[in-house]
Amino acid sequence: MSMQVNETSAEGLKREFTVVVPSNDIESSVAVRLTEVGNSVSIPGFRPGKVPITLLKKRYGDAVKGEVLEKIIQDSWQQALTEKGLRPASQPKVEIVTFEDGVDLEYKLAVELLPDIDPIDFSKIELERRVVKVSDEEVSKTLERLAESRRVFEAVDGRAADKGDQVVIDFAGTIGGEEFAGGAVNDFELEIGGPAFLPGFDDQIIGLKGGDKKTVKITVADNHPNDQLRGKDVEFDVLVKEVREAKAAVVDDELAKATGMENLDALKAAVTDQLGREYTQVSRAHLKKELLDKLSEIHSFELPEGIVEGEFEGIWKQVLDAKERDTLDADDKEKSEEELKTSYREIAERRVRLGLLLADVGRVNNISVTQDDINRAIHVEASRFPGQEARVIEYFQKDANAMQELQAPIFEDKVVDFVIELAKINEQEVSVEELMGNPDEAEEDTASNKKD
Repeated sequence: MSMQVNETSAEGLKREFTVVVPSNDIESSVAVRLTEVGNSVSIPGFRPGKVPITLLKKRYGDAVKGEVLEKIIQDSWQQALTEKGLRPASQPKVEIVTFEDGVDLEYKLAVELLPDIDPIDFSKIELERRVVKVSDEEVSKTLERLAESRRVFEAVDGRAADKGDQVVIDFAGTIGGEEFAGGAVNDFELEIGGPAFLPGFDDQIIGLKGGDKKTVKITVADNHPNDQLRGKDVEFDVLVKEVREAKAAVVDDELAKATGMENLDALKAAVTDQLGREYTQVSRAHLKKELLDKLSEIHSFELPEGIVEGEFEGIWKQVLDAKERDTLDADDKEKSEEELKTSYREIAERRVRLGLLLADVGRVNNISVTQDDINRAIHVEASRFPGQEARVIEYFQKDANAMQELQAPIFEDKVVDFVIELAKINEQEVSVEELMGNPDEAEEDTASNKKD
């Protein structure tokens, strides 16, 4: 495409141009498109492909000119930037100056560019990989928790209910002497010390035996989800019908067989492997966090204001939502709005800086997300919803945005793995407590991870 491009402004990463496309090119493109339309439309009295161009212009001229204009502008600015070796950070802004029949098309092009990035020699980066050996004690604790999770409750006679027991009760609740909807239930199984439906209810059952009755009084919290109970004084007439004692499963071959293993040794081996994988995942998260911290600190380059602003607006919306729900971090609650904005803008800049750096490293080193990578990720997501796997897979296949959200962290991890392979890794054996002690430290706050 022949055109004239003049740069009118250059400030940082921002560029402005005027672009002129000859009217002859536009008229030729319109004529070609009208001919294509004439070959496909059916107009009474004319065979396909034989419709006069004047009639086609009359019927479809305006629509075709709009279509051609859009395509010529898109193609011309892409060509202009490519010829100048410029890479846009986002969709450029176009302002049409002139577009008339027989007159050259002229428009203004405003674009923000991606910065030139010069990554350091990654082999000079030193990182620490935390290594945890799976101990027999950890395996035993895991097996005990597994046995506890398979506990059953057996009825006991003559013993008062205590914490950890289960009681079978009938109850009827009233507010100010009046019954309320859903306040009466029979044969309710309540675990004392477990997740009670009303905090403080189960504590008042301790000490009761089968056949005992008691009036339980509760002041319901102001934030209770049930409107009719919120902040109210509620009384429950309770009948204890049965007290049950928890019986944990025994850690033996039978427990192993109940979990699909051949024997206890096989179960221990499976637990050891599972713990090893979990520790490795946490260790990698720490390693990735350390790497991203160093990459962010070492690299300094100009950031596209538009991308930073978009990232900040997304974060700030989450902050405002958290303020409205009163779920802000304790430290943030003490800060002024200006302090919060400064803090979260720094987070936005970090994410953009890391996102651009990792994208550039991936581009230069031909790192990409393959269809096999995507398929594996989709099946991992689907496995989280047993019985609905087909629907989850279909969801990703049909939703381009969901697919993009899936690809971003895959690409990021592949680039991170690439850099880690080049870096110098020092392994340090640590305890499980040291590995797991600071979960916030392993949060990954790059462009593909948002702070809630």
